[in-house]
Amino acid sequence: MITRAASFGALALAAALAAASAQAQTLALSASAERGRALLANRVESGCILCHALPGFAQGGELGPSLVAIAQRSSAQELRRRIADARLFNPETIMPPYLSTEELQAVAPAYRGRTALSPQGLEDIVAYLMAPAR
Repeated sequence: MITRAASFGALALAAALAAASAQAQTLALSASAERGRALLANRVESGCILCHALPGFAQGGELGPSLVAIAQRSSAQELRRRIADARLFNPETIMPPYLSTEELQAVAPAYRGRTALSPQGLEDIVAYLMAPAR
């Protein structure tokens, strides 16, 4: 059963993703695979390397699916949506919603109301992951 709060959260997230998608068209022009690689490796800013095997990295986590050759299995748009908020695909996921602040619990006061990534950071990560195999 979908609660009213969950429904509102889903609508707010859909609106945020639509806005991010429009902004992504502009940001994609300035996306940097180099900045994306740095973000993927940063254990504090993104934490991706803690859970995922990543292309071009000797070490990575095994908790989440491997992102090696993800460009062969996913479109940039789908990857963008999964990173923005994987709860759209699996409500029980443990992956953080990187572009959503909706329905989060136990958020430290300094981080309340802030997304984990900026739209530019998301585009940079997508640029790196969608780049030709290294």
